[in-house]
Amino acid sequence: MNETWRTFLQQQGAVLDNDRVQHFGDAAGERRAAAKENVLADLSDLSLIRAHGPDTQNFLNGQLSNDLRALDATHSQLAAWCSPKGRMLAIFRLFRRNDDTLLQLPASLLEPTLKRLKMFVLRAKVTLDQADNELVSLGISGPVAEKLLRDATGFAPTIVDGCDTRNDITVIKLTGPLPRFEIIATTEAAKKLWIALKNNTAPVGPPVWQWLEIMAGIPSVAPETSEAFVPQMANLEIVGGVNFKKGCYPGQEIVARMQYLGRLKQRMYRAHFEGDATPCPGDAIFAPNFPGQSAGTVVAVQPAPENGFDFLAVIQISSAEVGDLYLGSENGPAFSLESLPYSVSPAAKTEKL
Repeated sequence: MNETWRTFLQQQGAVLDNDRVQHFGDAAGERRAAAKENVLADLSDLSLIRAHGPDTQNFLNGQLSNDLRALDATHSQLAAWCSPKGRMLAIFRLFRRNDDTLLQLPASLLEPTLKRLKMFVLRAKVTLDQADNELVSLGISGPVAEKLLRDATGFAPTIVDGCDTRNDITVIKLTGPLPRFEIIATTEAAKKLWIALKNNTAPVGPPVWQWLEIMAGIPSVAPETSEAFVPQMANLEIVGGVNFKKGCYPGQEIVARMQYLGRLKQRMYRAHFEGDATPCPGDAIFAPNFPGQSAGTVVAVQPAPENGFDFLAVIQISSAEVGDLYLGSENGPAFSLESLPYSVSPAAKTEKL
């Protein structure tokens, strides 16, 4: 987060911890607002890698799980960067902005990801750098989010993953429990937009936006879960983050084999926990049909608007079907599975080539 944006957010009432916005003075009220009302979110827990140069498309297409040839000024996409074993190192949201391709990821993964990605550039004519000093990310969600955004900017994409850039502002339409948009803008444009939107929205911190991502069933990779899952375990192909016909990238053979040979034994589910202890990404999940070993892993978690915690977890399909699931140990607290906004049944698989 750049210094100008940090100072502006503090003037707007942001409460920071370890240089990250946590809330705007009423964490519980902000969570409740996100479930039903219009909210304006700071997304400074996300970072941007900028890729620029004539070989950008070919370079990224050879590294990521999605087809970069389908990425243009009007479409964004999710994509995974995998290890040679097909395990996800990071999940990006990619979009075009003028002559640049932007890769958005958690700020906690920026440094190791950018360092490692640069190692593969070799002789390709592409430059990779951090764009956080120039661009900031916001989010708006709520029943009339689209109208508020159009009133403030004059435009808004109409289809999920649609993207549009005008006057230093990029807007991406996202899926969610309520109409939801992400905004990437220069710092000065973001400040003006925040002022224009704040009177009709409740300001919220990144944790509330992460809860909206959980409710939408959008997978994420944290430092604790890097290299833990192949894309299908986290439902990435269901939400449009994998293209099985695009050609080679690191781990592609393993990802394709899992898709076409039908060996997938784990899926990502949404869950709710009513206890007091806070689950964390990477926490183990246990089930009676897997005695003495983990049956799953927590992917992402945030406090629920009313009580307890909502989270996403990759769980053995057989254990999820039985439904007896426990956090942390075989004798740990129980939790319940909730519905996702999409099906995780075998019918969701891509047809064979």
